[in-house]
Amino acid sequence: MMPEPDVKSTANRPYLGIFALSMINVSAIISLRNLPLMASHGLSSLFFYAVAGILFFIPCALVCAELATGWPDRGGIYAWAKAGFGENAGFLAVWLEWTESVVWLPTVLSFVAATVVYALEDTLHLSTDLETNKTFLMVCMMVVLWGLTFINFRGIETSSFVSSAGVILGTLFPGALLIGLGVTWWMSGKPIAMPLGTEFLMPHFEFNSVVFFTGVLLSFGGMEMASFHVQNAKDPQKSYPRAILLATLIIMVVSILGSLAVACVLPKEEISLVSGLMQAFDAFFSASGFGGWTPWLAVLSVLGAVALLNTWIIGPSRGLLVSAEKGSLPKIFSRTNRKGVPVSILVAQGVISTLMASVFLMFDSVNQSYWLLSAMAAQLILLMYILVFISAIKLRYTHPDTPRSYKIPGGNFGMWLVAGTGTVISFFAFILGFVPPAQFAVEDPWKYALIQIAGITFFIVAPYLLKLCKLPRLCSATN
Repeated sequence: MMPEPDVKSTANRPYLGIFALSMINVSAIISLRNLPLMASHGLSSLFFYAVAGILFFIPCALVCAELATGWPDRGGIYAWAKAGFGENAGFLAVWLEWTESVVWLPTVLSFVAATVVYALEDTLHLSTDLETNKTFLMVCMMVVLWGLTFINFRGIETSSFVSSAGVILGTLFPGALLIGLGVTWWMSGKPIAMPLGTEFLMPHFEFNSVVFFTGVLLSFGGMEMASFHVQNAKDPQKSYPRAILLATLIIMVVSILGSLAVACVLPKEEISLVSGLMQAFDAFFSASGFGGWTPWLAVLSVLGAVALLNTWIIGPSRGLLVSAEKGSLPKIFSRTNRKGVPVSILVAQGVISTLMASVFLMFDSVNQSYWLLSAMAAQLILLMYILVFISAIKLRYTHPDTPRSYKIPGGNFGMWLVAGTGTVISFFAFILGFVPPAQFAVEDPWKYALIQIAGITFFIVAPYLLKLCKLPRLCSATN
């Protein structure tokens, strides 16, 4: 099978416009499943959103816009880190994002499974414990994971359609409805579940009570996702920055207002990280006499989560393919089908995600499993962002004359301010990820930290062990 053609030699490749690119980023980042996590903090979620937005999300958007317009090459972050620090750095960057998606996919799959339970119970009027039935959850997770993996074998046009349609029907529409229900609840004078008052805007700064900040940053990760499809963008130097601007506005509005809507109707001690969204819709609809609508919103929310999964399944895999074609991985991982899809990488991703999903069988609490995987995924992708940020700074000095249709204003000082801020906050959140959150009862915090360290070390070292493989038939480069 031939590798995916280079952007310069594909006259008939499918094009993605500004809207499609922005929807890829929106579907990669915004997820209604994250709203319960932030809603559990009530008004202080505004503080976390403000800090994450100003110090991380906006720097990510600005840096990605400059790098994508200066280096609109196949591979996205692979091309950026390679330009800054060489082939090994490029490989490490895209590997970190790919492994992050492998670790993180089970958390989204668990949301899909729990939401399916809500739909089944409400539609069939059943009273079951399926939400805590780990075997049922695993079956649902595997059906969705492998179903989407095979769908992505059909190429970027099919993948883009699934992401765009899913995010509109399953994220933007339910998100707008949730916000509307929250505003109506607030203005009707009904009891507000979260404490109100300016004193609740600031969180309590106990160290193990703010570690959820790593989860906040993870929920804002993915602004670089559309860069993996830049070879399919028409005039990427102009369309990519506009797509990022549109995606940023949509993501911030839905995230902030959606979290407050959930906090309006659910006390924080009753919010489930996995099924909190359906709890909120059920509370809103039951109070209005429309309880039968909840299953339909569950179905739509599943579509939104499917769009999120679909984007992360194919995006980092395409970036890793470019690195594999250069010999950074055994030759088997550079295999593609006639659509240019990295089938070997997708299958490997599915297998590893299946193994990671087994974490849900190992812990008594689904919430604990959810957070453990989320924290590990966040730490992996934060390392990738640190590499991207410092690459952006270096490229201002080593490649000052490379044309960039968008440049972070303020010259080199502006770049240091933006990318430097992103680097510092990413490192701070990375350290926080080794501390178990106060909301979960962890008997041995050191054991928790060691599990995180072991997982991160394994995923970083694994590709270099593969490169030591001595089987020429599998490991020869494909240049």
